Amino acid sequence: MRNGTVAACLIPLTMLAVFAATLPERDAAFIGKRRTFWSYVKPVATPVPGNSIGNPVDAFLLQALAAKQLSFNPPLDKRTLVRRVTLDLTGLPPTPAEADAFVNDKSANAYEKLVDRLMSSKHYGERWAQRWLDVVRYADTNGFELDAERTNAWRYRDYVIDSFNANKKYDRFLQEQIAGDELWPGNAEALIATGFLRAGPEHVVGGNVDEEQNRQEVLTEMTTITGSALLGMTLQCARCHNHKFDPIPQSDHYRLQAVFASTEGKQVPYAAEADRKAYEAAKKAYDARVKEFNDAVKKIDAPYRKQIMDERRTKLDAEHLAALDIPKDKRTKEQAVLAKEAEDQITPLWDEVVALLPADEKAKRYAIRKELHAFEYNEPLHPGEAYAVVNMDKTPETHILKIGDHKMKLDAVPAGLPQVLVDPAFAFPQTAAGRRTSLAQWLTSKENPLTARVMVNRIWQFRFGTGLVATPNDFGTLGSRPSNQKLLDWLAVEFMEKGWDMRHIDRMLVLSKAYRQSAAPDAAKAAIDPANKLYWRMNKRRLEGEAIRDSVLTASGALNTKMYGPGIRVPIEKEVYDLIFTEHETDNLWPLPLDKTEMWRRSVYLLNKRTVRLPMFANFDQPDTMSSCAMRSTSTHALQALNLMNSGFMQEQSKLFADRLTKQCKGKRGCEIEQAYRLTLGRKPSPAETQMAAQFLGGDNILSDFTLALFNRNEFVYVP
Repeated sequence: MRNGTVAACLIPLTMLAVFAATLPERDAAFIGKRRTFWSYVKPVATPVPGNSIGNPVDAFLLQALAAKQLSFNPPLDKRTLVRRVTLDLTGLPPTPAEADAFVNDKSANAYEKLVDRLMSSKHYGERWAQRWLDVVRYADTNGFELDAERTNAWRYRDYVIDSFNANKKYDRFLQEQIAGDELWPGNAEALIATGFLRAGPEHVVGGNVDEEQNRQEVLTEMTTITGSALLGMTLQCARCHNHKFDPIPQSDHYRLQAVFASTEGKQVPYAAEADRKAYEAAKKAYDARVKEFNDAVKKIDAPYRKQIMDERRTKLDAEHLAALDIPKDKRTKEQAVLAKEAEDQITPLWDEVVALLPADEKAKRYAIRKELHAFEYNEPLHPGEAYAVVNMDKTPETHILKIGDHKMKLDAVPAGLPQVLVDPAFAFPQTAAGRRTSLAQWLTSKENPLTARVMVNRIWQFRFGTGLVATPNDFGTLGSRPSNQKLLDWLAVEFMEKGWDMRHIDRMLVLSKAYRQSAAPDAAKAAIDPANKLYWRMNKRRLEGEAIRDSVLTASGALNTKMYGPGIRVPIEKEVYDLIFTEHETDNLWPLPLDKTEMWRRSVYLLNKRTVRLPMFANFDQPDTMSSCAMRSTSTHALQALNLMNSGFMQEQSKLFADRLTKQCKGKRGCEIEQAYRLTLGRKPSPAETQMAAQFLGGDNILSDFTLALFNRNEFVYVP
């Protein structure tokens, strides 16, 4: 569908006849009896063990623990518990007042009230969105060598935040992302949701490129993310050949790819006509002013650019020089190629021109560029345009590709679903405009054995550190087997029975005794279950780099809780982008917001550039966004400590934190020490800690040294 027009494109009957006579038989033989593998069989809820009055999660876990003569660890104290659950549900530490309120609440349902309050917070959606964006490999740029920014892509990020905050049901959430434009035409939110299909990297380059190859890579991205993120299937392994371990024939990869064959990415406006016209007028004036700035820079550069080009012309060989001297409209095809090669050889880069500028011209150029970047923050924001997908007018035929090479086409295939998951007689619609709708409806059908299992496992993994299936993106043969399949299947059925309510499952997990137990080690229990697969204790988990940064901002009092909007740039260490930190800056390639408080917003709103990751995030295992990240790794190395101790951000926030303590305590040292502990670690210092802090501050150290040290405590960066 393009501009509201639906084009029905049926696969030729002759092709289907050939297909029917060949591939299905081979595929059926390849799949064979592997249809009975546990994850391909529809989940069935077994009765909850024991007394059904309690939390079903605990009942299933205690049954498995009892079989090994194990039991849960003791529960956490209330002050530690409020820190754990607040960090988990919001990604931010509790304020001292919030912690005190919970500790002092003696009512029987105090914890339930706390959980409900946290789940009603706007920060709940921000926290969940960060995890979902990892899974769908979202970033604000394309990746690869150009890594250009994606206009309006941030609207998908905001859509995800809003969806979790609104407790949007998971079936609707998925349907909007797969086929929102088809199912709810005219609905801006559903249109923006289709940004899911464009969230991955895309090789966008100019010049002589293989458009068919680029198109194939885009379709592959759509196919594989649907498999890994929504089905827990490694469909990418079947791109070049039949899957080596799972019952996924190569044809299945291309059958599912054919579902997206009529889909293309597009910037789709949805604003009202009056708003759009007002924007276009403002944008026209803005662009004209930007052109004035750029023309002024070009005027300064022109003689020095010409000087470089004239010098390089003298070094061209006769053939290239002759082609360059021929007027463009009179060049033959061969001469055009030679002329292009010549232009590439003699054209200087901007920094080569700048290096030639005299000091006064360089200063003049810098002043213009500085004024330009200040002006750029006035760029009008489009009132409504989605980085989305639409249907094309015609649907190209989809072929199996030998070794995944787009130039080596084999059999044509119709659109379809992974055969191991559907009845062989199932007929998938072949109309262009209905393919994604059919996929979305099948994904969220109660007959689908994987979708519900995969999502409840993600929720479990988010709350407990490891999934019941330890490989959240792979429910196949090489993936881990469920540590408690009865519990996993019960949760999957409960999820669907309760209307795909994500918050219902999340709340059940967080209210369980299993979640509220301590993470303390126990040698005797560890000897029986060293990997804690039975969950006899809580897994101790380190915060992600984003949550560490947000916790620092919260403690310092600098956190800006403004929501939504385009990605925000923050200062980068000069080792990351040395060009913009030269002694005599000549060009600002990383312009920062004029309002500094914008740089203190939550990490989920920072510009996520695939090729330039912030050291704090990269050091704490931020995924590269080139592929789906089901679960972040947790490494430990020296760069983490160096970043938390020495980075400009940490130094700045430590001073702001010290200023906050000074104002709050009016210089009273005991108050400063106590409040510093409460704001960072959620508790009062012990007598020994108070004494050590006083001794530390009694020497040559200043208060900001002390606050920096607290930010570097293990207790600060780990969920208790």
